[in-house]
Amino acid sequence: MTAAELWPYAVILFAGWFATDLWRWLGVIAGNRLAEGSETLNWVRAVATALVMAVTAKLIVFPTGSLAESPLWLRLAAAGLGFVAFLVTGQRVIVGVVVSLALLSLGLAVL
Repeated sequence: MTAAELWPYAVILFAGWFATDLWRWLGVIAGNRLAEGSETLNWVRAVATALVMAVTAKLIVFPTGSLAESPLWLRLAAAGLGFVAFLVTGQRVIVGVVVSLALLSLGLAVL
């Protein structure tokens, strides 16, 4: 490939990096000025948590790829039992994730 052919890829890489990194650095700068228990920081945490849960729910209800071949009841059961394990073990995230993945893997292997 010549330099002229690689130019569009370089622009895409730079634009993708700049678009995400700019907001990360602005978040770091703004975050350093917020008090630990402030309402603004609580709101930011709530929005971040809501976004993560929305993506998780989308993956469970409307999966893509090989996960789409699994039945909905299996995905819901794995997520639900993983959440129960998370609560029972004192809210340890790794336990909830491992239990959910193990149950989903086991269910897919059995089916």
